[in-house]
Amino acid sequence: MKFSKYHALGNDYIVIDPKDLNENLSDAHIKAICDRHFGIGSDGILFGPEKSDNCDFALRIFNPDSSEAEKSGNGLRIFSRYLWDQSLVAHNEFTIETKGGIVNSIVGDKGLSVSVGMGNVRFTHESIGEPEPRPETINVKGHEFTYYLANVGNPHCVIFLDDVNPSLAKEFGNIIENDPRFTNRTNVQFVKVIDNESIQIEIWERGAGYTYASGSSSTAAASVAHALGLCDSNINVQMPGGIINIKLNDQFFATMTGPVRKICDGDVCSEALNSL
Repeated sequence: MKFSKYHALGNDYIVIDPKDLNENLSDAHIKAICDRHFGIGSDGILFGPEKSDNCDFALRIFNPDSSEAEKSGNGLRIFSRYLWDQSLVAHNEFTIETKGGIVNSIVGDKGLSVSVGMGNVRFTHESIGEPEPRPETINVKGHEFTYYLANVGNPHCVIFLDDVNPSLAKEFGNIIENDPRFTNRTNVQFVKVIDNESIQIEIWERGAGYTYASGSSSTAAASVAHALGLCDSNINVQMPGGIINIKLNDQFFATMTGPVRKICDGDVCSEALNSL
């Protein structure tokens, strides 16, 4: 099975083109490929391009636990770079259909930077949006957190704190992700506001765990920060892996811009696919 591997600020994905497969991509295959000890290792699989009736391309996104994600900001930037590397796009805007909605993408800087229009952010996990973020509370291991919901095509739980660190995300992220109130689980962001133009976040990603960076998490955290009046509409989001820029208009349409780097191309041996 042929693959290409990329990372966006340390958030790594494997791209598998459906035309290169001789069999279906099973749950067991996804888990084996993403495993960092028995497989190639990644934060997920980008399965595409597939045909779309509404867009230039369609993309399916799988988490390491084989669950299917609606959308991934870093995944979309990586997929856009892959399309550019395959000479399927140039530097003109193109559209990609995901389970979490349609996005528009532009590849720049000789493939090293990609901008993605992530769509309008909703302050809810439901299909009907809320006009502004509403505070709610959750108690985890004796700690009470105030959180805000956001939907970027996938669900997010945004928590503001005076200080954030990886230990916070690793200790509380999994419990919050799987809390029964979040019927489809949730991504979790722990956020520190630095100034009007920058925030710092630590991320627990649904189906993947602790990650160095996330485009959709950056979008969700920046949108809530702006809606609450904590930041302006042009926000640099600092993560362990680096910085993503989020720009928001008056309707909270979010445009994300950040770097992408290619790691390698290769083949997955059939014996590795069956190792788990």
